[in-house]
Amino acid sequence: MVTEKFLMPLQRSRGLVVVTRSLFVAKPMSIFTSAPQYKIPNWFLNRQKDIRDGKNQQILSTNLESKYREDFERMKKIRLHRGLRHYWGLRVRGQHTKTTGRKGRTVGVSKKKGG
Repeated sequence: MVTEKFLMPLQRSRGLVVVTRSLFVAKPMSIFTSAPQYKIPNWFLNRQKDIRDGKNQQILSTNLESKYREDFERMKKIRLHRGLRHYWGLRVRGQHTKTTGRKGRTVGVSKKKGG
């Protein structure tokens, strides 16, 4: 999506782009920070209808981790089912939990001792 808005051909490798480094870094950052101006749809952004200000925005790097942490803490605080599942380390999105949970306790058949 950013390569489209940046008008950069997809076939060209990153090393062949003849653009100054400052423009190459500044232009994609401006696309991320002002997404509606570049007609990027809201469903493409990673922060839709923020709880505090109600804005749709694209959050980058460490800010994203801190926002997720704030969300999970808020969900735990108000005792949301989703927040409690995160806290307990269980599946959140309705999956079955009996098998193929690649982490946590194992549930299965144990061998009989002795013989």
